[in-house]
Amino acid sequence: MEQRRLGRTDITVSSLSLGTMTFGEQNTEAEGHAQLDLALDRGINLLDAAELYPIPPKAETQGRTEEIIGTWLKARGNRDKVVLATKVVGRSDNTWFRDAGVKANLSRAHVEEAVNKSLKRLGTDYIDLYQIHWPDRNVSGFGSNPTIWSDPAPLEDEVEIEETLAALAEHVKAGKIRHVGLSNESAWGTMRFLAVAEKMGLPRVVSIQNAYNLVNRTFETGLAEIAHREQVGLLAYSALAQGYLTGKYRDGARPEGARKTLFDRLQRYEKPGAEEAINAYVDLAADLGVSPSQLAIAFVQARSFTTSVILGATTIAQLEHDLDADGFKITDEIEARITEIYQHRGSPCP
Repeated sequence: MEQRRLGRTDITVSSLSLGTMTFGEQNTEAEGHAQLDLALDRGINLLDAAELYPIPPKAETQGRTEEIIGTWLKARGNRDKVVLATKVVGRSDNTWFRDAGVKANLSRAHVEEAVNKSLKRLGTDYIDLYQIHWPDRNVSGFGSNPTIWSDPAPLEDEVEIEETLAALAEHVKAGKIRHVGLSNESAWGTMRFLAVAEKMGLPRVVSIQNAYNLVNRTFETGLAEIAHREQVGLLAYSALAQGYLTGKYRDGARPEGARKTLFDRLQRYEKPGAEEAINAYVDLAADLGVSPSQLAIAFVQARSFTTSVILGATTIAQLEHDLDADGFKITDEIEARITEIYQHRGSPCP
């Protein structure tokens, strides 16, 4: 599998990576270990987790995903074979992330607690890529439309980017984390992190993990150029639009065991115009003689600003199928047909 440079670091990561947010909810420890084994065997070296996981977030399951990865690392003795990424939550009304039972934020104390807890659950003394899961400030995200301005008023107790990045720098200096990344971040936020790093001599962010897929191409407005010119590469999540781009939910279908069926959390991909756009890409895949999921993954993998596409699956068969997308190439002809659909349908699911 192709290896791509992570930001301006000396680390290279696989162009496909493994997301683990199902471990501890939809997947047992044994199933999680099996996915990790398969991913490593197929050339993946980047594993992505978060202190929040598994999904859906609940107090009683929070942290299980990292624990499952930790038991796998211990059992296999292969910490040096993987690039381990995890995340600290942004501002949250949930009080169960922190021992003090307070709402989470990105202050120095909260970052320190989160880092140390993740290290313990993962059973490692360092994290290769530590990402801010979402900002501390008011921003559009997680299914709201960032192309529609909504005047997000600054919070009175907003934690400044300077404080958060300085806190992360302490853990870089201590050797607990190697590099810093962003997630669910805006173009303004990304450039502010870069400016603060340069001005204050703090760690430079090396990646940004945002949603990007055939029905959500808002990353291309502003962030794509930043990713390309500043070498803050995209770690793309939701390449399959939470399963919608596989076609499995077409015409109202609700497959047994699917996230929509279990949790009813996929409204992000049920916006006006979404169904028509999704169906157009599923039909294109059929016309090309390729599976819709492999077309969707290959499209994201082919972008010049993409460092890695994060794959998420609940079964080994799904993961094997998605990994096979690595052999499918987006030709100029296929690109033109995708563009034609996009010009008619746009990005209905930001």
